[in-house]
Amino acid sequence: MTQTVLLTLGRLPKALDIARAFHAAGWRVLVAEPFRRHLTGASNCVARSFVVTAPVENAELYLADLARIAAAEGVSLVVPVSEETMHAAFLRPFLPAGVTLFTMPPELVLELHDKHRFIERARAAGLAVPETYRLGTAEAAALAARAPTVVKPIFSCSGHGVRFLAAGDALPDAAGMPAHVVQHFVAGRVYSNCAIAAGGRVVANVIYRGAIMSGTVAVAFERVLEHAAMTAWINRFVAAINYTGFISFDFVAAENGEVVAIECNPRATSGLHFLQPQDLVTAIVNPAALRCARFRPELRLQQFYAALTETQGSIKKPRIFIRHLRALVSTPDVTWRRDDPMPFLTMTFTTWRIISMAMRRGVPFGEVATLDIGWYPS
Repeated sequence: MTQTVLLTLGRLPKALDIARAFHAAGWRVLVAEPFRRHLTGASNCVARSFVVTAPVENAELYLADLARIAAAEGVSLVVPVSEETMHAAFLRPFLPAGVTLFTMPPELVLELHDKHRFIERARAAGLAVPETYRLGTAEAAALAARAPTVVKPIFSCSGHGVRFLAAGDALPDAAGMPAHVVQHFVAGRVYSNCAIAAGGRVVANVIYRGAIMSGTVAVAFERVLEHAAMTAWINRFVAAINYTGFISFDFVAAENGEVVAIECNPRATSGLHFLQPQDLVTAIVNPAALRCARFRPELRLQQFYAALTETQGSIKKPRIFIRHLRALVSTPDVTWRRDDPMPFLTMTFTTWRIISMAMRRGVPFGEVATLDIGWYPS
């Protein structure tokens, strides 16, 4: 009997990869998405898409929509994809008996998403993290006086609201604004990962770094073949919290060789594109059968249209433009597939709502792509 999986987002390329992987494994794939048109919905791997309430507009209706789809369509597995995970984590009590929700309870998911509480959790596990304090505290003021810092909302994504300050620069006033953290800026190379964990064991993990950036978000990326210190950090943290689901981190490899984790994303990130589709599904539905997930042969991948936009935008900076252009013409796209061409060919049409919003606001695509699904408590 064919099993049915429900993805709780369809607009991003990582959702398309998950949909294609499950379809290839013989599953019936459904997508729930606040947008009527979306990238994954154009795929011939998707049996049906459903328009649901955006969780930022009404979180209760969003959960009710997902629960109704799961019951009516005989769903056996619900897979949150991106920033909507923070809302979908509350879905478990509303699902029919026997339906698996592939994420942790909301209390833990939100703790990891919180840029201050995550640091405290990692420090308690004895893992390296930068000094991080709540904006408005004496500790934050003292840190900013003596060192360069990063000021960012405790709940944010895609670099939204991030500010970099030199040592001695005045901190923003904490009054009348959402909670922020002040974090010691660690100079070094930035890396990210995307892991799939089951019962405190990492069953799939990709470490990668940005090759072309749109703001602080990578739109072309390269897989790092091995980084023992980061792998050990991830394994230790996942074991310490007995985690199951997608979990991702941003790291800085400091100039002195130390590796520190600066943020946690309890969801999938773009590193997912490097996993072999068969092992991606196995890691989710039967992790005991997977000792170590395999990778696709490509070491570089890109989101073509976003990378093209960044390349065009760098034309007045010849060195950067040439570097971007070389990457653009030599790097495979994460969306294109000959046997499933429509997501790539119709991308401008299916993502126009996001593109137009980014153009109106004059900000990168990534900053507006999740405004209606992110976790932004008042």
